[in-house]
Amino acid sequence: MDTAARLLDDARSVLAGVPKEGLGEERSSRWRGHRIVRVGEAWHLGVLLLTDTHALATAEVLRAAEPGRRGYTAESARDRAERRALALRGGFREGEIAHVGWSVIDVEAVDAGGSSGPLSMIDGVPSVRWSAAGGFVPLGGYLRERVELLG
Repeated sequence: MDTAARLLDDARSVLAGVPKEGLGEERSSRWRGHRIVRVGEAWHLGVLLLTDTHALATAEVLRAAEPGRRGYTAESARDRAERRALALRGGFREGEIAHVGWSVIDVEAVDAGGSSGPLSMIDGVPSVRWSAAGGFVPLGGYLRERVELLG
């Protein structure tokens, strides 16, 4: 029987050598101000981020960049540009991806028949909810598809 832990470990094995993307956290200090700093790296597999030791639920994805022009039509575009600049200020290189707001998935709870983040055990099959409005799909097939896209 497949477990979520085994499926994720298998994905890690296949992904060895494939470049990872940055994990960021917001930090503030009196001297350096507000910024997004690198705290690790992970493979981005859709709604999942996979590190060498953990599975994480994806949240905000930014590409570090200068804020650019100031005449935005929408306030949301201005906010997004400011968030990209926070990543640049925190040490991400121009154009580099930063994942922010991610959360750790309790894989043991999933394998015990529960759920955590986008993962759940559905009728004994580790499954993933691939979007907020979408249904669950088997985790094994989801990971195979996502790993192929990265490889």
